[in-house]
Amino acid sequence: MSTRLSTRLSVLAASVVLLTGLAAPAASADGAPSAPTAPTAPTINLATNPGFEVPSPDLADWGSVPGWSCTGGPAEAAVTAAAPHTGASALTVTPASAESTGECAQTVAVQPNTTYTASAWVRGDFVHLGATGTGRDVAPAWTETTGGGWQRLSTRFTTGPTARSVRLYVHGWYQQGPFSVDDVRVDGPAPAPAVAAGSVPTDDRVVFFTVDDGWQRTPEAERFIADHRLPITAFPLPMPAASDPAYFKRVTAVPGSSVQDHSVSHADLTKLPLERQQVEICDARDSMTRLFGTTPAFFRPPYFAWNADTLQAAANCGIRTVLTADADFSWGAGDIWHPGLLQPGDVVLMHWTDTLAADLQRALAAADAAGLKPAGLVDYLR
Repeated sequence: MSTRLSTRLSVLAASVVLLTGLAAPAASADGAPSAPTAPTAPTINLATNPGFEVPSPDLADWGSVPGWSCTGGPAEAAVTAAAPHTGASALTVTPASAESTGECAQTVAVQPNTTYTASAWVRGDFVHLGATGTGRDVAPAWTETTGGGWQRLSTRFTTGPTARSVRLYVHGWYQQGPFSVDDVRVDGPAPAPAVAAGSVPTDDRVVFFTVDDGWQRTPEAERFIADHRLPITAFPLPMPAASDPAYFKRVTAVPGSSVQDHSVSHADLTKLPLERQQVEICDARDSMTRLFGTTPAFFRPPYFAWNADTLQAAANCGIRTVLTADADFSWGAGDIWHPGLLQPGDVVLMHWTDTLAADLQRALAAADAAGLKPAGLVDYLR
């Protein structure tokens, strides 16, 4: 074979590989083809509002820092435009007493047995950055002083076999004055997007009653739930939930009931970028956790409006299911969005309104007509 022909055949073979997207298997030391390497998840920054640039959602607590929980609240922590490290703003914390370190923290979803790098740019004296709940001891990164400028702190940790979230924190030290933080990062594998669902795959003859928002809380609805021992999955917004947490504890007292995540401001999330969607979902998650002691596992998108960013933002907040519904019994309606009666696994939408007691009665009658019993989502979805 001529050299020219051999060269052309080599080029042709390489072109076929490129066009088909295939690559020749690599050979091991003994000449046998190596096993293909499994694709790895891309490394992303998992922190919520890492540069303190995301505006506070409507209906959020006044003075709160989106994505963050600061022990001293707005009396100590504020987003400021004074000399940020990058962008337009940074977080400045001024401890209000000699007993305060001015800690600000957030919950970050992680994968077990996985290595992450946490970092932040800080300014001030004796500033600390670290993570707890990793499943293994992690020494914080800290600096005695940044000399008036910005300094990067960084710490690396590997999660334990059961870790699904960690608590990322930054704080100063007692009687050491104010400090600033900017450009926070938690770099590691991107979690798989959440799963969107409108019903629950089950052969059990059960149906799921879900109730959204929380602005109108009536004793009639509370009484109907208690009298019929109805397991209710509540999706309240943080503001009405915080205004009357005792009510939501009572109406979700039946076994199988739970309180889940419905965003902070009830915005159409498809009109927001991923980082703002993440604030909406994570902050509502944190509010429900503080109020009711359990962390939401499901997210109900307002208006049932979601996109690929919603699924990723939910996953970044540790939520695995973005749940809509396939029937609506709100405000006197009785709409089933498939032919026939309610079916096993159907999710029924209702709202906390002045018609809820009647809506529940009508939904229960529809379930009875189909030979179904109300059940709790927490018993069927994980």
